[in-house]
Amino acid sequence: MEWHVIALGCLLSGAIIGFTGGVLGIGGGLLAIPLLGLVMGMGQQAAQGTALIMVLPAVLISVRKYNQHDKIDVRAAVAGALGSIVFTWVGARIALGIDPIALRRIYALFVLCVALFYFYQSRRKPRGGKPPAPRGRPQDFHKGWFALLGVFAGLASGIFGVGGSVLAVPVLTTVFRLSQTGAQALALTMIIPGIFVALFTYALHGQVDWLAGPFMALGSIFLVPYGVRLAYALPEPRLKLTFACMLLVIMVLLLLKA
Repeated sequence: MEWHVIALGCLLSGAIIGFTGGVLGIGGGLLAIPLLGLVMGMGQQAAQGTALIMVLPAVLISVRKYNQHDKIDVRAAVAGALGSIVFTWVGARIALGIDPIALRRIYALFVLCVALFYFYQSRRKPRGGKPPAPRGRPQDFHKGWFALLGVFAGLASGIFGVGGSVLAVPVLTTVFRLSQTGAQALALTMIIPGIFVALFTYALHGQVDWLAGPFMALGSIFLVPYGVRLAYALPEPRLKLTFACMLLVIMVLLLLKA
């Protein structure tokens, strides 16, 4: 296939994935990885490494747009980032040593668990007509808890290439009681340093496609802001249901390739 055809396809798919990532706060990487495997025939590790190129600018733009809507707690984000950096590298080293098919199946199971959680969250209603519990704020919690969350988010980011925010968001909405958009903004912010670490590690082991990745990144940049805007316009239960449905689609794509 000619390089310009690949470049055009990557630009268009990157734009769609970037928009989806902006809406759901996942950087688009979860969707990009199975598509790179199905369409371009990449192994799981190579797809994860290539997706990181697209994820990095998309996450940076998403965080900027989220912060414009509602200021992100920088101290909580820094605590989470410090916890994630080393463990992202550990997770990436683990992933590079796993059989690609086994890694893809583990990834699909991880995505399924998160999707089921969000289906439950989107359908849950207050019991007995009681009003929902008041929203929490990052300032209400010791920063050490965010550092601990960053450790697990970093492991997920390293092992799966992306996914740290997908793991962190449910914890931030249930344990810390943040709003869905607030949790997405904080989770994306705390994984930024880990994305650099994971990308460097995957690239060092030759698991990055430097043609597809940059063109997907370029395409994603244009539509991420519109995705974030839609995220703030959607009712929270609908946003969670959308998130769950998208994760199920991703899981099916992963299993088709496996």
